Amino acid sequence: MHDYKSGTNVNHIGLLSSLSKRSSHSDKEVDALTPEKSAAMRGSNVGPGSALVPPSGATPTIAMPEKKIRKRKGEEGVGGGGGGKQRHNSSDKNIREYFSKHPSSSPVRHAGAKSPSPQGANYPMYPPSPSSLLPSADFLRSASQQRPHTSVKQIQTELTCQRIQELETQASSDLEVRNNRIDELTRSNEELKHQVQAQSKVIDQHKSHINKCIEVVKKLLNEKSTIEKKEARQRCMQNRLRLGQFVTQRVGATFQENWTDGYAFQELTRRQEEITAEKEEIDRQKKLLSKKRPSNNEGGGGRGKRTSSVSAPSTPQPQPLHNGTDAPTFLKPDPLPSMTWQEYYEADEILKLRQSALKKEDTDLQLEMEKLERERNLHIRELKRIHNEDQSRFSQHPVLSDRYLLLMLLGKGGFSEVHKAFDLREQRYTACKVHQLNKDWKEDKKANYIKHALREYNIHKALDHPRIVKLYDVFEIDGNSFCTVLEYCNGHDLDFYLKQHKTIPEREARSIVMQVVSALKYLNEIKPPVIHYDLKPGNILLTEGNVCGEIKITDFGLSKVMDEENYNPDHGMDLTSQGAGTYWYLPPECFVVGKNPPKISSKVDVWSVGVIFYQCLYGKKPFGHNQSQATILEENTILKATEVQFANKPTVSNEAKSFIRACLAYRKEERIDVFGLARHEYLQPPMPKPRGAAGAGGAAGSAAGGAAPAAFSAGLFAAGSSS
Repeated sequence: MHDYKSGTNVNHIGLLSSLSKRSSHSDKEVDALTPEKSAAMRGSNVGPGSALVPPSGATPTIAMPEKKIRKRKGEEGVGGGGGGKQRHNSSDKNIREYFSKHPSSSPVRHAGAKSPSPQGANYPMYPPSPSSLLPSADFLRSASQQRPHTSVKQIQTELTCQRIQELETQASSDLEVRNNRIDELTRSNEELKHQVQAQSKVIDQHKSHINKCIEVVKKLLNEKSTIEKKEARQRCMQNRLRLGQFVTQRVGATFQENWTDGYAFQELTRRQEEITAEKEEIDRQKKLLSKKRPSNNEGGGGRGKRTSSVSAPSTPQPQPLHNGTDAPTFLKPDPLPSMTWQEYYEADEILKLRQSALKKEDTDLQLEMEKLERERNLHIRELKRIHNEDQSRFSQHPVLSDRYLLLMLLGKGGFSEVHKAFDLREQRYTACKVHQLNKDWKEDKKANYIKHALREYNIHKALDHPRIVKLYDVFEIDGNSFCTVLEYCNGHDLDFYLKQHKTIPEREARSIVMQVVSALKYLNEIKPPVIHYDLKPGNILLTEGNVCGEIKITDFGLSKVMDEENYNPDHGMDLTSQGAGTYWYLPPECFVVGKNPPKISSKVDVWSVGVIFYQCLYGKKPFGHNQSQATILEENTILKATEVQFANKPTVSNEAKSFIRACLAYRKEERIDVFGLARHEYLQPPMPKPRGAAGAGGAAGSAAGGAAPAAFSAGLFAAGSSS
């Protein structure tokens, strides 16, 4: 019995020793590879119960769930030499007390050492029974219920602890760098937000300041425009008495306005009548003086003879006798008192001087009358402008499109008004052309008008040349009106200047033609080229109001685009708007009538340049000067204009006449084109005089080669000064 118990005790001790060793190895493996280290190795957090998957090729280990492993005292004493002392000093409590206090702890892996007796007696302990060493069923059931369900997978890794520590250190350093960068970017973002907010406040302040400035500018411009309107009306009221005015008179059942000249014209007219009467009186006196002219036989000493005859009177001659029946039928008048040559010369000289003074005064009066007529034309134009401005719906300085402040009316046409405006955004003066559609028009007619205006806008907006008026903007005002914004030119057009001054000296006229040709060259160089088609003095603006400055071309409403679809370089393009335009300035091919429309090209504008140049020099149009457009169309005036005729006065250079003939060639095939016109010798600068000419041969060569351009320039400037 004792041997059996002793053998059983030895067997139990070996079993407990192996369990203790396995437990210690398992604890070491769990300490060697914890879930936190595995998570750091993979760069992710692994919670309890998750499977750890190492890189491929690593040595697999058992992944244990994260639990606290409690090491019990006396574990090292299993199978060791010093176990008795450790067992004796480990605890005074019985092992059963641990089970009673910790029923849910892990099963005890014990080595079966002897426990000291309570009395401290040193007697051998009997080994416990097998049933007391194994955990009870209740303990196993409670442990299985409390342990979480985890998936355990065997993995293999070749990473060492040092490598894992290096990876952890690197990951932590990278994380720290990233966090520092995030903090830095966050601070930068906050600073930028503060800067943006500060700049937004500054921008808002600037906007507020700009809006205040704009309001002040609007106020000042309105005041300035109001003052100008008052002054213009005051001048008109003053000029009404001096220059004249429109007076409404009744004619039958209707009323019509007739023009009545002012006192300035009445005074000039009265003075001219007085001069005419004095001229007639002088002519009568000259006739009487001619009758008193002494005879030739008196000679130069007539006065001395007359004196001697007076000093020695002759004796009276006896009358012949006659009866009453022989009385003479006619009585001979008494002879006029005779005058000596000296007296006749004095009287004749006085009459001639009086006549010369009256002629000079009459010339001055004529010049004064022409000046008054020019002022009257301006006065009439201003009266019409003021009347149209008062009738306009834009007379109260409105702001169109929140940008354009209308200041004053410049002119009015059939369906449009041109206002001087100020661009509040760009801070510049502009010309706003308001197109007003008739409310009674049908929709198709309105659509056609708008299509025509948009076509002009699309052509004009792409043009950029110093000799062409710029088009800035176009916008809608309401359902029946829209506006186009153009470059503002402070001056009249060439047509108004010609009406005021009749002619222009050749030098100034040549300058205008040079600028027009420069603009036409640009229109033919762009792609696709453009034909203006309505070139006339009314569409040439004088920027400074006189002919000595720059000019600009405007009004592209009838222009034609020479695109590849419609234009053929050999034949031209079809004229789709026959009948439109200004007839005095259109070439003969525009009036050809047939089954097919006529072909036109840029040579239409060349013809217009020739007509404009002729009108500037001679004060009249070369063809159909005093005819209306209807008469020109009925009588085929332009179709018969085969050759241009030049008047003797004013004096014009032969080079200018040659230039005009080149422009007004009847057949378009013989007419010069725009590029040839730009290269014409008349428009080229004068050639410099040759240098280094020595000897007679050199002088002769210089005279032959360079005299013509020099003579041409000298003749041109002389003609300009004489004009």
